[in-house]
Amino acid sequence: MLYHASGWLMSLIRLLGLVAAAMALPATLLALPAPDGGPVGPGTASLTGQLLIAAPSLADPRFDHTVILMVRHDPRGALGIIINRPVAERSLASLLQALGDTDAGVAGSVRIFAGGPVQTDIGFVIHSADYHRSDTVDIDSRLAMTSSREILHDIANKQGPDRSLVAFGYAGWAGGQLEGEMSLRAWFTAPANPTLIFEEDRDKVWEEAMKRRTRDL
Repeated sequence: MLYHASGWLMSLIRLLGLVAAAMALPATLLALPAPDGGPVGPGTASLTGQLLIAAPSLADPRFDHTVILMVRHDPRGALGIIINRPVAERSLASLLQALGDTDAGVAGSVRIFAGGPVQTDIGFVIHSADYHRSDTVDIDSRLAMTSSREILHDIANKQGPDRSLVAFGYAGWAGGQLEGEMSLRAWFTAPANPTLIFEEDRDKVWEEAMKRRTRDL
């Protein structure tokens, strides 16, 4: 597992330009280009849109019993968001303030998740596909990701997606690295399920994901 961004992702981050966070809880949002969803290599299908489930034997405490939604997986590497590590509840106003937005009239709060150990000052909003903006990335037909302060405004104004998950940080792999970890039996896979991602009790997500696994070890 990478604990720093790989070269291709760092180039992407520099190209997009990140907004510096102004609070202890970082609130920088990153937009990614749409994943191609094609084959990663000979005999290897892309895991984009799948769940990656940590095997019980995975020793790294940063990924102990984690479930990761794979946002991108191609020959250059892979990126995913941990969906079962809630860390805090934060007001939408405080998140927007960290992005330089001083709209004091914004109401409501969101649950914040630790999306992974890489670049924890980068924020991601994973959401249902009923919501779409110009910077929205489609993960599959049911799931998408939007990275802009406007989605936080829309959530506060009840105009956002039906379901959403706000995370900071991500899990990243260099090209071929995830495949190597899977060959060592570090991960299971399962189809992504919106109910599991957005609604299931977070303490039960790993157990429920294991019941749905399609790649056994």
